Amino acid sequence: MTGTTLDDYTDRYARRVRGMTASEIRALFAVASRPEVVSLAGGAPYIAALPLDAVGEMLGRLGSEHGVTTLQYGIGQGTLELRERICEVMALSGIDASCGASPEDVVVTVGGQQALDLVARLFLDPGDVVLAEGPTYVGALGVFQAAQAQVAHVPMDDEGLIPEALEVAIADLARAGRRVKFLYTIPTYQNPTGVTLSEERRERVLDICERAGLLVVEDDPYGQLGFEGEAPAPLRARRRDGVFYLSTFSKTFAPGLRVGWILAPHAVRDKLVIASEAQILCPSGYAQAAVATYLSTMPWREQLKVYREVYRERRDAMLTALEDLMPAGTTWTTPAGGLFVWANLPDGLDAKAMMPRAIAARVAYVPGTGFYADGTGTGNMRLNFSFPSPERIREGVRRLAGVMEQDIAMRRVFGTVTPAGRRRQGGADAPGPDLA
Repeated sequence: MTGTTLDDYTDRYARRVRGMTASEIRALFAVASRPEVVSLAGGAPYIAALPLDAVGEMLGRLGSEHGVTTLQYGIGQGTLELRERICEVMALSGIDASCGASPEDVVVTVGGQQALDLVARLFLDPGDVVLAEGPTYVGALGVFQAAQAQVAHVPMDDEGLIPEALEVAIADLARAGRRVKFLYTIPTYQNPTGVTLSEERRERVLDICERAGLLVVEDDPYGQLGFEGEAPAPLRARRRDGVFYLSTFSKTFAPGLRVGWILAPHAVRDKLVIASEAQILCPSGYAQAAVATYLSTMPWREQLKVYREVYRERRDAMLTALEDLMPAGTTWTTPAGGLFVWANLPDGLDAKAMMPRAIAARVAYVPGTGFYADGTGTGNMRLNFSFPSPERIREGVRRLAGVMEQDIAMRRVFGTVTPAGRRRQGGADAPGPDLA
């Protein structure tokens, strides 16, 4: 080895590693976690809303009284007790025995992220195409990239994924001879936009995928965090065949426990378990026991209501601050649940280029580029409202608005350059596949 690069192992890596890049969100964490910075960047739940004394006592008992089992190896699929509790949780959203939901078809995972990775391992070959909303969850993009698949983004508007654009994308890719394996979608309180797929469109999207022979991977971390009435029934509550339902306790209980799950078609269940055992052998027995005990002994349905009230207040604080403080030309979504607002910047502003100036002004957000496989989205940003207090949210928006005003003033003097990768929420882009 001659040591001519910063990484002397470059020539030895597998081909699938070559395209790996760091998540833009993870790269922000070190800066955004500084106390002087108002972080609107993350997606952390407000854990302080939990009854932490009671949770702490519960966790202590799991070690002192039940450590012989909770600290031992377990089975790859996850404990039956937890899988039964998961079915109770899903039933709140309409996914119950009447639509084929059973503990036998639940696979416990290390958070929702491993659930995504398992589906990718089972179904994606190098060069395959995944259809996904544009924009979409940055963690999913990383999984698909690691699987050497390509992502074709399908445009959204204020009612979610546009069915006509999905049909165009499928047809265009078929004509190009590309193999599309599945649609990945976050239909309820989507990350990063906060938009919810409308009732009418849910049926149309399922019909389109069924006709095209596409699997549907439904990611639903936020569905029980609605602020304005009940969310539409999940896709999995409508169709049992060909729909994989993924969720997690990271947003409704504790992300540090890293417990999620997949509800899969029965025929696929065993392969998911085998793939999971190859990765992790078995999910943490202690973490599973913690979640199962929490669901069995504590008023978790009431806790969901607490979270909804906390997040509604913070959502309203963000929307009010945006309305009061943002420069003209800025628009944003109005989420009915979840953790995020998606903002469209005034013409000429570049969210990624603006980041260093925002950090200098002690405010953090996530540029829209992190949510597109092709790196576009420079004219957008994701803003989180779940973690900061309402007062901190308003202060963060004030600082951010000041940075934007400075950039607008500079462009008045030096000229405006519209970013090539600009995206606007609301269907402004021509429908069709955007392959990266």
